[in-house]
Amino acid sequence: MKPLFSSDVTSKLRAAVEKAGYTAEGVAAVLGPQASVALGRGDLLPARRATSGGSPLETLINLFVCGGVLSTPTVQAALDPLRVDQALSVGLVEPARGGLRAAMDLRPYGDDDGDWWVLSDLGTDVRPGPLAPDHVLGIGGAALTLAGATVRQPVASALDIGIGCGIQALHLSRHSTKITGTDISERALAMAATTAALNGLEWELLAGDLTEPVAGRRFDLVVTNPPFVIGTGDATHAYRDSGRSGDAVVAEVLATAPSLLNDGGWLQLLGNWLHLADRDWTERVAGWLPDRCDAWVVQREVLDPAEYVAMWLRDAGQDTAEHAHRATAWLDWFAEHDVRGVGFGLISVRASNVDSPSQVIEDLRQQTDHPFGIQVGEFFDRQAAVRRTGLLDLHLVAAPDLRLRQEASRGADGWEVEDQLLTGGGLRATHPVDPLMVSLVAGCDGTLSLRDQLTVLAHAYDTEPTSLHAAAELVVGPLVRHGLLRP
Repeated sequence: MKPLFSSDVTSKLRAAVEKAGYTAEGVAAVLGPQASVALGRGDLLPARRATSGGSPLETLINLFVCGGVLSTPTVQAALDPLRVDQALSVGLVEPARGGLRAAMDLRPYGDDDGDWWVLSDLGTDVRPGPLAPDHVLGIGGAALTLAGATVRQPVASALDIGIGCGIQALHLSRHSTKITGTDISERALAMAATTAALNGLEWELLAGDLTEPVAGRRFDLVVTNPPFVIGTGDATHAYRDSGRSGDAVVAEVLATAPSLLNDGGWLQLLGNWLHLADRDWTERVAGWLPDRCDAWVVQREVLDPAEYVAMWLRDAGQDTAEHAHRATAWLDWFAEHDVRGVGFGLISVRASNVDSPSQVIEDLRQQTDHPFGIQVGEFFDRQAAVRRTGLLDLHLVAAPDLRLRQEASRGADGWEVEDQLLTGGGLRATHPVDPLMVSLVAGCDGTLSLRDQLTVLAHAYDTEPTSLHAAAELVVGPLVRHGLLRP
């Protein structure tokens, strides 16, 4: 797939943004905290006021981030050595009343190791109105969520399904020898190729639906923000609609894991799933998880059908009033299928190649430490330790930030105290515990195995050790799973 720009235009554009200091840090410094916050909620006026000074950096921010209309000489000064006529010819900018405006979204995106530049289509905040069917999303919440949740370890081969403008591939470039991206949209692939070229990178880009272009190949790491929006099966926007009915696209992607992953390989994706009136959502999702693979499904939020439809109509710039027929058909479909809600979250799968894999499905909506990918890796490591050694034979230590919180409520017989374990870092998970468990956790310093600890406690509480051993999986297992107790 060829980039949208020639190598000459690309090199000159990169020289311009580097010379201007058009980096994530540079943009933040010019805007300041108040304008940055306003920009995040779609209020462009403070950012436009902060970038009216006319410096090349301010001009680039005003042009590409704020959607401003600027004079040709001002734009030329900011884009130098790229000529305005070249920028016009490749569709980077376009004429507007009073000067020039951006025709594409070009903005810096950075991490602790440096900056990138990402090319995408303009969002509805800058260019109001319905999005084109082949619209290519830029840097958004879902992309950032997946990037933060990906397990970062060196791999030889990585695949980004539905690569879009290339945000996940940029992150993969930090720790992957070879990166392959697929997309059903030719425009998205061209955008990704341009993003790669701007950043001096090279990716294998293949046209096709989901994993079809890489049939028969295996990878060490697969990430995807698939078009997971749940609908009636019609595909109006390539970035969100898969053409499958309901939540079938998530199930379809998960089904590819056994044939797509090398041994020990990872598949991580964001997705939506239906909450139906007659079936628990965890049962449905459990039926999608591949055999011989460890898996962790984390539900982060649930929306009711009306909220869901309104959110995605707004996302595509489709005013609810103007597109009432679309909203009605969508809600009718939900009602026909007895949908009570739509869950959203992260699914992580590892090709462990074992007969009895660990597959955990849970609702975790509390705030967690970032990047979440660290929590994912540690979660799978703890589950592997339990499988390898057996829970009772593990020597456990309490998390260094573990806290015991007590809450009292007034009851018929006076104050009733409930103990909860609270950890301030990682997953920040809380679990109710009784006095026996408080004593157990207090003794988790790695000296004794869990089996020996439970035996000691059984004598202290005058109970049978076997009864405590039997309950360990239900009581201690979740504490280990969430990192409150660690092997």
